[in-house]
Amino acid sequence: MPTSYWVNARRLSPMIIIPVCLSWLGAMANGESAWKVHQAYQGEHCNTVVAADFTGDGLVDLICNSGNVTRLLVAPDWDAVELEAERKLGLIHSETMDVDGDGDPDFIGARYQPGLIFWLECPQQPLKERWRFHLIDDQVIGIHGLLTGDVNLDRRPNLLANSAQPIGPFANSLVWYSTPANVRQAPSWPRHVLARGDAPGLSHYLGLGDVDGDGRPDAASGAKGGPMDKEGLGNWFCWWQAPPDPTGVWKKHVISRDQPGATNIHPADLNGDGQTDFLASRGHGRGVVWFEAPDWKEHTIHPTIHGPHCLVVIDLDGDGDQDAATCAKDDRQVAWFENDGAGAFTTHVIARDQAAYDIRAVDMDGDGDTDLVIAGQASKNVVWCENPLK
Repeated sequence: MPTSYWVNARRLSPMIIIPVCLSWLGAMANGESAWKVHQAYQGEHCNTVVAADFTGDGLVDLICNSGNVTRLLVAPDWDAVELEAERKLGLIHSETMDVDGDGDPDFIGARYQPGLIFWLECPQQPLKERWRFHLIDDQVIGIHGLLTGDVNLDRRPNLLANSAQPIGPFANSLVWYSTPANVRQAPSWPRHVLARGDAPGLSHYLGLGDVDGDGRPDAASGAKGGPMDKEGLGNWFCWWQAPPDPTGVWKKHVISRDQPGATNIHPADLNGDGQTDFLASRGHGRGVVWFEAPDWKEHTIHPTIHGPHCLVVIDLDGDGDQDAATCAKDDRQVAWFENDGAGAFTTHVIARDQAAYDIRAVDMDGDGDTDLVIAGQASKNVVWCENPLK
């Protein structure tokens, strides 16, 4: 079985809308309201959130960016501590990893344009000391998605990002970064361009996993297209095959070209046949789908869900297969998609009146199951949904 390395419009006729709405209401009636929603922040537009034990007390904290301020939300009462207020950086996405190897999680943030990727160093006393700002890169433009994963198989996490804008030295590209040996003093990080100019059309997020079974992690992405894509080169999902030396250029493979609003794609074996499939969402359009290996036959998970801009693929019900979850920014609903193990999915709506650009899967309360953390852009909040399915 291939190894997985991934870590974290059109008008519709009434004949389509009516059965979809009824099925979602039925899901709520079948106990999906048992997912309890906890609010950690309410205030301003919030694009991104990450979760980790930043304070070292055994509880999972959150870091979000809202109103151009990066805030640590301290569990369990979610008291807010401003980490990066003086630069007034509005962030589109973020990640967390132990950048400096000192045993605590640090924060990585990305601004879309002008392009900027940086990390904030978690101090020994994170609630009292300043989190130092360090530059990773300011030459990629249009960073929409960050992802951590072991790209070069050295058993340490690397960072991946996209350079989605058709301008600058790395236009329409995907990149990954090596962590410098002396990372606290490094002026920037070594950049490796895995997709050099062949990811046009406003790419969004990335996925990472061994697609072809050669033991090396491959990359995937989607591009939203639409009115802002002046060259009309988007609306696709593709994957890039990693070479033996991952610092070189990777080989591009098209999964599907007719995907209006494509944003997210993750590799996973979805039907239990030992091959790596892809699960994807059209976050600037409608629908969640999966593509079956090896010929990438498309299967519909939900045809009309509007604006599933965020996506996680993980076993949510503990039955051993890969499920998925999203929060639709336009439908303002949180949904998870239950896999029967053979690639047939059932939609369950677990929260309403919630919009999101970002979603994370993490055990927030330490009870052994996977909960969902959501950064609400239009709903101007951060919530976490408590999983009752253990």
